[in-house]
Amino acid sequence: MTVPPVELEFAADFPGATRDEWRRLVLGVLRKSGIAGEDTGPGEAEDLIATSTYEGISIRPLYDAADAAGLDPPGLPGLAPFVRGGRPQGANTDGWDVRALHVHPDPKVTAQAVLADLENGVTSLWLRLGPAGVAVDGLAEVLREVYLDLAPVVLDAGPLTGPAAEAFLALAGERGVPASQLSGVLGADPLGLTARTGAVPDFAVVRALAPRVAAEYPRLRTVVVDARAYHDAGGSDAEELGASIAAGVAYLRELTGAGLGLAEALGQLEFRYAANADQFLTIAKLRAARRLWARVAEVCGAAPELRAQRQHAVTSSAMMTRRDPWVNMLRTTVACFGAGVGGADAVTVLPFDARLGLADDFSRRIARNTQTLLQEESSLIRVVDPAGGSWYVETLTDQLAAAAWAVFTEIERAGGITAALADGSLRGRLAATWAARADALAHRRDPLTGVSEFPNLAESLPGRTVAPAEPVAAGGLPTITYDQDYEELRARSDAHLAATGARPVVFLATIGSVSAFTGRSTFAANLFQAGGLETPAAGPGTDPAVIAAAFAASGAKVACLCSTDKAYAEHAAPVAEALRAAGAARVWLAGRAGARAETDAAAGVTGYVFAGCNAVEVLRTTLAEAGVA
Repeated sequence: MTVPPVELEFAADFPGATRDEWRRLVLGVLRKSGIAGEDTGPGEAEDLIATSTYEGISIRPLYDAADAAGLDPPGLPGLAPFVRGGRPQGANTDGWDVRALHVHPDPKVTAQAVLADLENGVTSLWLRLGPAGVAVDGLAEVLREVYLDLAPVVLDAGPLTGPAAEAFLALAGERGVPASQLSGVLGADPLGLTARTGAVPDFAVVRALAPRVAAEYPRLRTVVVDARAYHDAGGSDAEELGASIAAGVAYLRELTGAGLGLAEALGQLEFRYAANADQFLTIAKLRAARRLWARVAEVCGAAPELRAQRQHAVTSSAMMTRRDPWVNMLRTTVACFGAGVGGADAVTVLPFDARLGLADDFSRRIARNTQTLLQEESSLIRVVDPAGGSWYVETLTDQLAAAAWAVFTEIERAGGITAALADGSLRGRLAATWAARADALAHRRDPLTGVSEFPNLAESLPGRTVAPAEPVAAGGLPTITYDQDYEELRARSDAHLAATGARPVVFLATIGSVSAFTGRSTFAANLFQAGGLETPAAGPGTDPAVIAAAFAASGAKVACLCSTDKAYAEHAAPVAEALRAAGAARVWLAGRAGARAETDAAAGVTGYVFAGCNAVEVLRTTLAEAGVA
């Protein structure tokens, strides 16, 4: 006897919900919190809690099928336009390529690290050669025990790309590695070098290497389109994408001009993108990049199967922090997740201590194991295009592709990427985006855990050997880090500590009971410690004389009142007056000015700190008042 199958209807026992009903419920909450007024309609509720990317894309709080209606179809995995991945099986069979970066200048040390990586899950090598890494003549030592027919090698030699490529090809020939088995990327990227250094792009190495590689080495690529220079200059994801597509088009022109057919030229390129801790933007960026490049290849006349973009995703250097570097493990894990789900062909997780110097065995192990855990234990490689079908991701991918295409066409109208780099127009565009991002960081709308939020003044940073610096020529794009303004403040505090034996101090003039002042004193301590300032507190009480005496004993020159608005009404003025009389050069008040501003100013309150204030400016002012140069 067979039992007929029962069709299950998910949530069948629950009444249906509509978007309008959700909006009405949200509006009720917003009205209670004061965000929305009584005249605000349900249709405006989503706008009030939407956010915006640096491209100006609105991120809605809710997406449904209606949002995805009318979008360009993403296609199928492995088929043009390759939004859903460059291979039909995705990373399902063998995972994405786990690529490790090595920069240690000692060839013997790097050789040992390379073998340790290859024995423990790394599947390809990325070697930085030249002044910022291993000398070109040390390449043979680094690869002495590496099976070149099994492990792809990616070179990163900047202006030394020609000699490095010749050394690598010669080494493979000496070892008897069949040309058909040698794989990797030779790393020619004159436009990326121009972006970073300001040097005039020299395509001679591309023209010399590419025809030979295309003819003799079917698994080797010549050119890297490294878009991280635009990301590291503070650019948005759309600007990074648009500039990369413009650079890719410029390389196609050079390669076809050197005699390669279109199919051969497309096969010589690999694109390198930054993956940051905004996982959804990282997923959408990689998906959008494949759509954009497929469109370029289509317009050029390439067959559908040749339009896929080979992608290498690298966890963002800009997002990495020097302080509390352990948090970088979380940042790189989320970024790697986004890169894997986004369909990157190869992924590099930078060591968590990269800002401190050369990685040690532990940080390299964490970097490679991050990928192993995501692939094997989190099962990311067992699903083809995990983000496919998400209304949010599909919509974001489409919007990001449109924004990036606008950047690309603007660059092309200006004469191409070379002209845009030469005339400063691209630099200006990236600088404007960085200014907006820096403002969000300064106001802590974009918080940095361990830096602008929850700093630890007593932390002991792990010691690392200083990494060799890349030579920088005037005229290149700036290299920023998101923590740089806070790092400059902390460095000033560290110098003060080294010179005097103590950090600068902001005295927290806590007023009333512990329950009254704890909320704002905790907020104030968090803010001031982000600038390297110690924050001793008065403790409970309301006596201005007692608080002023504690201030004098602390050795501080700056104070901050901390309590409730009700307590401020009665005690802020006399306490502020007592603090000024005791020598306070500045008295902050934790909270907004409100109706007390005139009274506070008369009593000696000189400024306010609150959620959303410009923390960087507050800290700079405070350090100056505290006598820190």
